[in-house]
Amino acid sequence: QVQLVESGGGLLQAGGSLRLSCAASGRTFSSYAMGWFRQAPGKERELVAAVNWSGGSTYYADSVKGRFTISRDNAKNPVSLQMNSLKPEDTAVYYCAAARRLGLATAVEEYDYWGQGTQVTVSS
Repeated sequence: QVQLVESGGGLLQAGGSLRLSCAASGRTFSSYAMGWFRQAPGKERELVAAVNWSGGSTYYADSVKGRFTISRDNAKNPVSLQMNSLKPEDTAVYYCAAARRLGLATAVEEYDYWGQGTQVTVSS
Protein backbone atom coordinates (compact mmCIF):
# COMPACT_ATOMS: atom_id res chain seq x y z
CA GLN A 1 0.00 0.00 0.00
CA VAL A 2 1.38 3.37 -1.02
CA GLN A 3 1.43 5.90 1.77
CA LEU A 4 2.67 9.41 2.40
CA VAL A 5 2.88 10.44 6.04
CA GLU A 6 3.52 13.99 7.17
CA SER A 7 5.16 14.94 10.44
CA GLY A 8 6.45 18.05 12.15
CA GLY A 9 3.30 20.08 12.61
CA GLY A 10 2.47 21.81 15.84
CA LEU A 11 1.40 24.91 17.73
CA LEU A 12 3.71 27.89 17.90
CA GLN A 13 3.79 31.67 18.11
CA ALA A 14 4.08 34.01 15.20
CA GLY A 15 7.64 34.47 14.01
CA GLY A 16 8.63 30.91 14.81
CA SER A 17 9.80 28.11 12.54
CA LEU A 18 8.75 24.57 11.78
CA ARG A 19 10.04 21.88 9.51
CA LEU A 20 7.55 19.49 7.95
CA SER A 21 8.69 16.13 6.64
CA CYS A 22 6.94 13.61 4.44
CA ALA A 23 7.80 9.93 4.69
CA ALA A 24 6.90 7.46 1.98
CA SER A 25 6.15 3.76 2.07
CA GLY A 26 5.02 1.27 -0.51
CA ARG A 27 7.04 2.76 -3.32
CA THR A 28 9.78 5.26 -4.04
CA PHE A 29 8.97 8.73 -5.29
CA SER A 30 12.35 9.65 -6.72
CA SER A 31 10.85 10.12 -10.21
CA TYR A 32 7.75 11.98 -9.00
CA ALA A 33 7.12 15.67 -8.64
CA MET A 34 6.23 16.57 -5.06
CA GLY A 35 4.24 19.32 -3.46
CA TRP A 36 3.00 20.76 -0.19
CA PHE A 37 -0.56 21.99 0.03
CA ARG A 38 -2.51 23.52 2.86
CA GLN A 39 -6.15 23.90 3.71
CA ALA A 40 -7.57 26.25 6.29
CA PRO A 41 -11.11 25.88 7.67
CA GLY A 42 -13.65 27.08 5.15
CA LYS A 43 -11.07 27.54 2.41
CA GLU A 44 -10.01 25.55 -0.62
CA ARG A 45 -6.85 23.49 -0.62
CA GLU A 46 -4.01 25.59 -2.02
CA LEU A 47 -0.54 24.81 -3.29
CA VAL A 48 2.15 26.19 -1.01
CA ALA A 49 5.29 24.86 -2.71
CA ALA A 50 6.28 22.31 -5.32
CA VAL A 51 9.48 20.69 -6.52
CA ASN A 52 10.31 18.68 -9.61
CA TRP A 53 11.73 15.16 -9.54
CA SER A 54 15.37 16.25 -9.28
CA GLY A 55 14.93 19.16 -6.91
CA GLY A 56 16.24 21.52 -9.56
CA SER A 57 13.00 23.44 -10.05
CA THR A 58 10.72 24.83 -7.39
CA TYR A 59 7.52 26.82 -7.14
CA TYR A 60 6.21 28.90 -4.23
CA ALA A 61 2.94 30.62 -3.63
CA ASP A 62 3.38 34.38 -3.36
CA SER A 63 2.20 34.28 0.24
CA VAL A 64 5.16 32.14 1.34
CA LYS A 65 7.98 33.28 -0.92
CA GLY A 66 11.08 34.13 1.06
CA ARG A 67 9.77 32.35 4.16
CA PHE A 68 9.28 28.72 3.11
CA THR A 69 11.74 26.37 1.45
CA ILE A 70 10.86 23.06 -0.17
CA SER A 71 13.55 20.44 -0.56
CA ARG A 72 13.86 16.79 -1.35
CA ASP A 73 16.33 14.04 -0.62
CA ASN A 74 15.42 11.03 -2.71
CA ALA A 75 17.57 8.82 -0.50
CA LYS A 76 15.53 9.70 2.59
CA ASN A 77 12.23 11.57 2.78
CA PRO A 78 10.80 12.49 -0.60
CA VAL A 79 10.06 16.06 0.42
CA SER A 80 10.38 18.52 3.32
CA LEU A 81 9.14 22.04 3.95
CA GLN A 82 11.09 24.49 6.09
CA MET A 83 8.76 27.23 7.31
CA ASN A 84 10.24 30.38 8.83
CA SER A 85 8.71 33.64 10.05
CA LEU A 86 5.37 31.94 10.47
CA LYS A 87 2.24 34.07 10.56
CA PRO A 88 -1.24 33.38 11.98
CA GLU A 89 -2.52 33.20 8.40
CA ASP A 90 -0.28 30.18 7.84
CA THR A 91 -2.53 28.19 10.17
CA ALA A 92 -3.88 25.19 8.25
CA VAL A 93 -3.63 21.47 7.74
CA TYR A 94 -0.59 20.83 5.57
CA TYR A 95 -0.51 17.93 3.10
CA CYS A 96 2.31 16.45 1.08
CA ALA A 97 1.45 15.02 -2.30
CA ALA A 98 3.12 13.21 -5.19
CA ALA A 99 2.48 13.61 -8.91
CA ARG A 100 3.40 11.04 -11.58
CA ARG A 101 5.44 13.46 -13.60
CA LEU A 102 9.00 14.72 -13.68
CA GLY A 103 8.31 18.42 -14.06
CA LEU A 104 6.63 20.75 -11.59
CA ALA A 105 3.00 20.08 -10.80
CA THR A 106 1.01 23.12 -9.68
CA ALA A 107 -2.60 21.96 -9.83
CA VAL A 108 -4.42 19.80 -7.29
CA GLU A 109 -5.69 17.49 -10.01
CA GLU A 110 -2.15 16.69 -11.14
CA TYR A 111 -1.35 14.93 -7.88
CA ASP A 112 -1.92 11.21 -7.50
CA TYR A 113 -0.99 10.44 -3.90
CA TRP A 114 -1.77 12.39 -0.75
CA GLY A 115 -0.82 12.22 2.89
CA GLN A 116 -3.32 12.53 5.70
CA GLY A 117 -2.15 15.98 6.72
CA THR A 118 -0.51 17.59 9.73
CA GLN A 119 -1.90 20.56 11.64
CA VAL A 120 0.07 23.79 11.87
CA THR A 121 -1.33 26.43 14.21
CA VAL A 122 0.32 29.84 14.55
CA SER A 123 -0.85 32.12 17.33
CA SER A 124 -0.47 35.88 17.31
